[in-house]
Amino acid sequence: MSQSVVAPQSVSLESALAAFDSHLRAQRRLSEHTVRAYRGDLGQLFDFVAESGVTQLADIDLGLLRAWLATMSARSLSRATLARRGAAVRTFFEWACRAGHVPTDPAARLVSARPDRTLPTVLTAGDAATFLDAARGRVDEGDPDPVHLRDWAALELLYATGVRVGELVGADLGDVDLDANTLRVLGKGGRERVVPFGIPAARAVRSWIERGRPELAGPTSASALFLGRRGNRVDVRQVREVAYRVARMAGVEELSPHALRHSAATHLLEGGSDLRTVQEVLGHSSLATTQRYTHVTAERLRSSYQQAHPRA
Repeated sequence: MSQSVVAPQSVSLESALAAFDSHLRAQRRLSEHTVRAYRGDLGQLFDFVAESGVTQLADIDLGLLRAWLATMSARSLSRATLARRGAAVRTFFEWACRAGHVPTDPAARLVSARPDRTLPTVLTAGDAATFLDAARGRVDEGDPDPVHLRDWAALELLYATGVRVGELVGADLGDVDLDANTLRVLGKGGRERVVPFGIPAARAVRSWIERGRPELAGPTSASALFLGRRGNRVDVRQVREVAYRVARMAGVEELSPHALRHSAATHLLEGGSDLRTVQEVLGHSSLATTQRYTHVTAERLRSSYQQAHPRA
């Protein structure tokens, strides 16, 4: 006697997205930023299929997914955006199939653009020093603006530790050890790590904690390490704007906080640090991710050689 196959329960697009959101937060423990990115990409897809008259998750097929990617290609979106959205859809449907929301995975054979393999923006050691000197120069020793003290400390820590800006703004006062000069952060996937920093960063952080933070702290500050003018925990956008502003003041290439992370990793390798150590500092789960910085250092070496050697 043959056994009948039970079809998956019909699930609406809205319900599926809500369940996937919960999965990303509770099971995979992804950051709020990453969850928002998934929701945004999948929201684009669901708007497209809804316009085609599809309201149930199980009715989405490979043809619809390919048509959706084709419309984005026609809008001349970047390869990186197309690759990210394709990856988000594959991740979602892999989960939906495993959870029994769809009978088969329609995205299993979906091919999307690969992102361009571009080298990350990296400051020279000299430009990094100029950049941080500009941040330090904004601090008035006589009557320092507490926000300028915060900006100096935040930028020094980003470069000294190589942490992600989201990890930095999520840090609390108790995560800083000024005796050991270390910072404890919570990285991707809820993985905790402790990273060291040097004397310049320690000086900036101490000045912020002792002189700047008390002026901004209020009822909403809790234990947040870095605060905004209203006493709330500072957010990623504020730190990003500060990095751009200080870069313009310093006359160096406009850069993001992530460029400071790239620079820290590159300078560690150029200074003789091994890949495994840099992997631990950056919090990469895979050594392959860290290895891209070897290409950066090789490219910088090649550029320097071509400029300096008479027979390059």
